[in-house]
Amino acid sequence: MTTELSMTGYALLGLLVFDARTSDEGMTGYELKQRADLTLRYYWVSPAMSQIYTELDRLHGLDLVEAFETHEGKRRSRHFRVTEHGREELHRWLHTPAAEAFPVLKHPVALRLLMGALSDPETVDSWLADYLEQLERHRADLQGVRELLADRHEVRYPARVAEWGLSYYDAEREIVEKLRTEIRSELD
Repeated sequence: MTTELSMTGYALLGLLVFDARTSDEGMTGYELKQRADLTLRYYWVSPAMSQIYTELDRLHGLDLVEAFETHEGKRRSRHFRVTEHGREELHRWLHTPAAEAFPVLKHPVALRLLMGALSDPETVDSWLADYLEQLERHRADLQGVRELLADRHEVRYPARVAEWGLSYYDAEREIVEKLRTEIRSELD
């Protein structure tokens, strides 16, 4: 039986498979959220805690993950591990042609720029300058991740995604710098 999952569902299965390579303890929803924040946020929306728990319950109901409780003193935690059926579903999805729609650019700075004529060139230039500062911080953060991955064979695909992200940030900077040059010419 083939079950179409959300992208978040597939992302969580993937994170659990990666975890299973180094540990058989499973992960809590909180740990999955932390891992998503460290990895997914560069190229996919890092899901909210509520979304993670909703997806984990759905994956559990489909027997794609198993859930079990651990006790540490009075504290109880619910851990999740990918099942063999979950691995098969992830494998099936990875080997199915990508039919997802082309990504939609949801860019708050581009939206403001679209309405730039309702403002003035100085304000628009300041938006872009602020964005360039944010871009540099995010790029430096991702560069740190790429350096942590190094050239280890077992993380070669996450390293490639990090390189893709760095190239994206570089192209984004080039576009914004060109836009600033055009907008500054309006000030003359």
